[in-house]
Amino acid sequence: MPTERFTFLGHSGHKLAARLDMPDGPHLATALFAHCFTCGKDIPAARRISARLAAMGIAVLRFDFTGLGHSEGEFENTHFNSNVADLTAACNALTSRGMAPTMLIGHSLGGAAVLKAAAQMPQIKAVATLGAPFDPAHVTHNFASELPKIAENGVSEVNLGGRPFRINQDFVQDVITEDLRPAIANLKAALMVLHGPHDTIVGIENASDIFAAAKHPKSFVTLDDADHLITRLEDAEYAADVIAAWSRRYLDLTPPAPPPGVPEGVLRVTEADSDGFLQDIQSGPGHHALADEPLAYGGTNRGMSPYGFVSAGLGACTSMTIRMYARRKGWPLRGISVDVSHNKVHAQDAQPGSDAKVDQFHRVIHLSGDLTDEQRAKLLEIADKCPVHRTLERSNIVKTQLAEI
Repeated sequence: MPTERFTFLGHSGHKLAARLDMPDGPHLATALFAHCFTCGKDIPAARRISARLAAMGIAVLRFDFTGLGHSEGEFENTHFNSNVADLTAACNALTSRGMAPTMLIGHSLGGAAVLKAAAQMPQIKAVATLGAPFDPAHVTHNFASELPKIAENGVSEVNLGGRPFRINQDFVQDVITEDLRPAIANLKAALMVLHGPHDTIVGIENASDIFAAAKHPKSFVTLDDADHLITRLEDAEYAADVIAAWSRRYLDLTPPAPPPGVPEGVLRVTEADSDGFLQDIQSGPGHHALADEPLAYGGTNRGMSPYGFVSAGLGACTSMTIRMYARRKGWPLRGISVDVSHNKVHAQDAQPGSDAKVDQFHRVIHLSGDLTDEQRAKLLEIADKCPVHRTLERSNIVKTQLAEI
C-alpha cells in the first residue's frame, strides 16, 4: 500500500499534515478519515482501516486536525466546528486533485464531526462512525474537574491520555451548544454506526441515539468488547472488514478491465501483522480473505495456511468441474463435497527410484443423488480434468521480481 505524505491548508490557514493511503491497484473511490479527540492520523485503528480499504481500491486520506500531531496551529484555539472546517478543507484538497471523497469515516469526536461535515459535501454517499458521541459536549467528561477553572480563567491545562492540553472556554461553549440532531436527520448518505457496548469513554447509548435520529439506509454494528480506541488488532481488523463490506453497497467499486494475460486480475497479498504471519489477501474489490500459520508454527491461526489455500483451490475446482459436467448431462447429482489433505511424501511413492520429496494432495469426493455406478465412475474421471488439478500436476513457472521503489 503506497502512502503519500502531503499538506493542505486547514480552516485557519495553517498547514495540516496528511497521509494518503493509495491502492496498489486501480483507484476506485476515495474516503476521508477523522481521528478521535486529541488523537492523530496514525493511531492503530486509523492505519488498519485505511489499509483494508486501500486493499479494495479505496484511497483514504487521514490527517491531523489543527494543533495536533504534525499539523501546525495551536490546539488551544480549536473547537468542534473548527474540526468540521478542517474536514471541509481536506475534502477540497482531495477534490482539487481529482479525488473527491465519497465516504467519510469518523472515530469518537471525529465521528461527530463527519456527521456534521457531510452536509457540506453533497457527493458523500456513505458515512461510518466508530465510538462517536451523539452529543459533542460528551467530550467534556474527560476533563470535568477542570471546567470551573476553564470558566473562571478562560483556559486551563488538562491531562488527557497522559499528555497535557490547553482547553479554552470557546471550545467548551462550542461543544455545549452543538446539536447534531438536524445534521443526522438530514444526512443524505447511508450511515453505519459501529460501537462497543463496553466502551467506557463514550457509552453505547450514544450509538443508539445516533441510530434513532438517522433515517434509512442505516446500519448498527456492535464492536463487542473492543475498547474506545479500538487498540486490539482483531477489533480494528473487524471494524475495517465490516466497513469495507458495507461500503460496496453504496460506492461504485467497479474495477477496470484486467490487464492482458491476467483474466482474473491481480491478486494482492499484504502483510497485516509484522510481528506474526497474518496476511491480507485481496482479489479485486469484492473478495477478501486472511492467511496465517497455525499456532504451532508461530502464527495466530486466524486464516488458512498457504497450503490450505492451495488445497481449497483444488477442492473448489474439483467440485465445480463435476457440477458443470453433471449439469450438462442432466444427471441427478444432488450435492458434492470434496475433502482435500496435503502432505509431503518421497517421490519414490509416485516415481520409484527417486528420493526427492513431492507434494501429495489426497482427495475424497462425496457425491449424493440417485446416480448409477457408471455415472459415479464417470464423475470421478471428470474430477481429474479439473483445471487446478492439471495445473498442480504440470511443471509450472513462477517469475519473481522486485517492485520499483
